[in-house]
Amino acid sequence: MKNYVITISRSYGSGGSHVARKISSELGIKYYDEEILQMAADLSGINEKYFFETNEKIRKNIIAINSSKGVYDGKVYQVSDKKYLSDENFFNFQAQVIKELAAQGKESCIIIGKAANYVLRDLDNVVRINIQAPKDLCLSNIMERLQKSQSEAESVIAKTNKYRSQYYKYFTGHNWLDPAQYDLSINTKALGEDYAVKLIIQLVKDRGLLD
Repeated sequence: MKNYVITISRSYGSGGSHVARKISSELGIKYYDEEILQMAADLSGINEKYFFETNEKIRKNIIAINSSKGVYDGKVYQVSDKKYLSDENFFNFQAQVIKELAAQGKESCIIIGKAANYVLRDLDNVVRINIQAPKDLCLSNIMERLQKSQSEAESVIAKTNKYRSQYYKYFTGHNWLDPAQYDLSINTKALGEDYAVKLIIQLVKDRGLLD
């Protein structure tokens, strides 16, 4: 049986990363989040700081958020090109890493964020998940897990979700929360993280990707 990839997009505080780690443990497969940034830095030869600075966000000097200017087209700019150190190229190298992780014959894995559902949209061994939760649960999670005050939690949630939404729109041309971009959207307040894990694993099985 060929490998499979589970991509997980998530709102900040929804528990998406926790769900990913639980699936990783239950299925015995790796999950990738910031590891992709380091891998892209190694692949490109570009200092890793640039990848971490633009991790699921775009820099303020990019104004045309709603344009199709940055939509990923599979290109990678080389060192001689003026776009070598552009946000687009940082995304391009991350996308190349994501494609390599998903390549047939590789180990199965989970990829968190990075618009991986879009990058891998043409592959049939990919299960695309979107995890969301109402504001009250996200606030509670961030306050408890990161020891933030309510005002601090509200601020970081708003900023992070804005970054992720703009990032996704800029590089894919689509709405981050559009359910048509995913195979399954889950509300962790309604279903809980453990049941979300069960649903995702069952979907992988139903797709014939897991015995």
